[in-house]
Amino acid sequence: MSVVTTYYLEMQSADQLKEKTDANGLEICEAEIKQYQVNRFLYQLVGGHWAWDDKLSLTDEQWAFFAESKNLRTWIAYFKGSIAGYYELEKQRGGDVEIAYFGLAPLFIGKGFGSYLLSHAIKSAWAWEGTKRVHVQTCTLDHPTALKNYLASGFELYREEQEPK
Repeated sequence: MSVVTTYYLEMQSADQLKEKTDANGLEICEAEIKQYQVNRFLYQLVGGHWAWDDKLSLTDEQWAFFAESKNLRTWIAYFKGSIAGYYELEKQRGGDVEIAYFGLAPLFIGKGFGSYLLSHAIKSAWAWEGTKRVHVQTCTLDHPTALKNYLASGFELYREEQEPK
């Protein structure tokens, strides 16, 4: 039996961000017109490589409820016209904003895009009116450098859990 470790990270101030400014040609824009099908596609494109499966069984109605909520915003990263990755921010109670989903498409891993995309996500979270805390979680099933990237960007680990898988 293997064990999965989940890491919970947070920033309590925008000043904690250790920003990466070199985009390496990556262009990022917000998907301002909400279409749940886009979120589902991005989830599968990025998450398929990491066995994301928590949303695979959702119905169209459940996807629409999640992805078209006023409390969810989605950004898509492009490189030379192709989708390179994405992130979703979810506004929660008390001024919390979670980086709900974040990642690169398999073809774009290892090209130097992750740190810049993460900096963009963090800046977008802090720019969302009323944000008091930004948080994210990752686990040992994600990319081997995910935790290192989050910590290098200024997040602080506040909880760790282990669960048999």
